[in-house]
Amino acid sequence: MVPSIVLIAATGLARLVGLAVPYADSWPAATAIGLAAAFALASTAHFLQPRRDGLIAIVPPAVPRPDLAVTATGLLEVVGAVGLLIEPLRTPAAVGLALLLVAVFPANVRAAGARRHPAAPATPLPLRAAVQLGFLAACAVAACAGRLLT
Repeated sequence: MVPSIVLIAATGLARLVGLAVPYADSWPAATAIGLAAAFALASTAHFLQPRRDGLIAIVPPAVPRPDLAVTATGLLEVVGAVGLLIEPLRTPAAVGLALLLVAVFPANVRAAGARRHPAAPATPLPLRAAVQLGFLAACAVAACAGRLLT
């Protein structure tokens, strides 16, 4: 849930800064900055204990090498966060992160079930799905190439 708060707070702050700094002078740009902050924060759980073990525990059994899957998704979050901050890469990064969100949703469904590890996320599925939809919506806004939402 903390990445959601970071997304909202960093987006709002970036939009305020955008009043004086052209880099963040639109909602898509500010949202990209908020998403970058949220994904950078979320990626740390993929590498730091005990959260890493909790994420490994929620990987669906059909996925081979859950530890490698958690590392790979963490790296993709970092790469996506950086890509969001580089204007020519913003749209592909936002699309890639949206696809990543869809790809990891089965792990979120699994996490909403029985606790598999003390460090595994324990958010109820309806709230978890709503957060995922919010992140997908933010990816769509950040992917806007034009200044439609200034």
